Amino acid sequence: MFEDWVTFGYLLSAALFIFGLKKLGHPRTAPRGNQYGMMGMAVAVITTVIDMHFDGGIIGWTIIGSGLIIGSIIGYIMAVKVEMTGMPEMVALFNGFGGAASALVALSEAWKWIEENAAPEPSLGTTVTVVAAGLSALVGWMTLTGSLLAMYKLKGGVEIFGKWFRTPTWGPAWLNPIKGLLFISVIALIYLSIEDPTNTEYIWGIIGISCVLGIILVLPIGGADMPVVVSLLNSLSGIAAAFTGFIINNSVLIIAGSLVGASGLILTIIMCKAMNRQLADVLFKSFGGTDKQQLTRTKTGSDPEEVAMMLDGAQKVIIVPGYGMAVSQCQHQVKEFADLLSDRFDTEVKYAIHPVAGRMPGHMNVLLAEANVPYEQLIEMDEINPEFPECDMAVVIGANDTCNPVARSGEGPLAGMPIIDADQARTVCIIKRSLSVGYAGVDNDLFYEDKTMMLFGDGKAMMTELNNAMKEL
Repeated sequence: MFEDWVTFGYLLSAALFIFGLKKLGHPRTAPRGNQYGMMGMAVAVITTVIDMHFDGGIIGWTIIGSGLIIGSIIGYIMAVKVEMTGMPEMVALFNGFGGAASALVALSEAWKWIEENAAPEPSLGTTVTVVAAGLSALVGWMTLTGSLLAMYKLKGGVEIFGKWFRTPTWGPAWLNPIKGLLFISVIALIYLSIEDPTNTEYIWGIIGISCVLGIILVLPIGGADMPVVVSLLNSLSGIAAAFTGFIINNSVLIIAGSLVGASGLILTIIMCKAMNRQLADVLFKSFGGTDKQQLTRTKTGSDPEEVAMMLDGAQKVIIVPGYGMAVSQCQHQVKEFADLLSDRFDTEVKYAIHPVAGRMPGHMNVLLAEANVPYEQLIEMDEINPEFPECDMAVVIGANDTCNPVARSGEGPLAGMPIIDADQARTVCIIKRSLSVGYAGVDNDLFYEDKTMMLFGDGKAMMTELNNAMKEL
């Protein structure tokens, strides 16, 4: 009877994970999906603790309780204090911790199982356990170090004793063979572990090599490819959890890990498609953040009053948000701007969302949802692009590479990347601090077109001035 209740608990947890993942597919239902996921994890934890208690008893109740309380407090503080601009870094950090936690559990359970069951001639059970532990260590520790480096790349560097040191984007030609050599070394150590499961030096070697492999895997990748890296690391953390589930014979961990691994891989492919990049190129070729073009052209800036006059009488305006909006935290001013257009000028307002706008998939959706922007106004790139030719003004806020027309030329780092067709609008207003290039290091011809009006300055300050100018009309 007790085993049936445990099975039911894991089944309920898995169902909540699946329903939650389904709900995460749309901004309107995403909050409910997140709640389902939280409920599923709570059910899984409670079921596991009860199963352990009745199966053989728990010795370290104090340790388990302390871990739950401390972890909950840390998670709550991080969730409350993190700024929206820091969400990509936090996601990368959580990916790394998830992978490391799975690898540690797998390591502990594998050693315990081997001590109890290892024989002079390795059995099938020992072989499966050793292989799963080795693969979990490979993926888990590689995810940890790679995620930490990705976090610091997204953050722009690391602060040591009050000084900032930039994380390099460095990928010499001989680095890829080293990656292959390290991967083969891990596989060889896993094979040696099968031959001699009691030799713990092999597993320590796997951990060390995996940590180095994670660093050199992310090291050559520039900022323009960070959305792809975050998605891939998320997938790897799920795969590590699934391997651990096989070792401890936990069905819900296998299901949850497989869901995260599969969904993360699908999202990675979507991100690559949105950037017209091959995953192999992302992983093994340096891109973005290196050879930035030197600016040789200039553009005279406009003022908010001039832009407000152009908006008076506009029938359709499309807002194109980018990472600059996140940096300046001006999503609430953007929402006010859209409300002014709708209420005062009876203007149709929509938002054009590029799949890789910002530095994390869905970054713009999260920011705009925080400002209570109606979900119906958030339109994906493929759906909104045909509407730009009939748009009176495209208002670009902090976006650069995602609306750079050079992507259609077939040349340079952005060649072939699908972009927002903001340049096809009748008038374009771009709010940006300067004419500086984006992550790909490519100058944007849209800045210099005659129909483009540049508002140079901080996004929040410029949006506030533009809103005030519109109220005075």
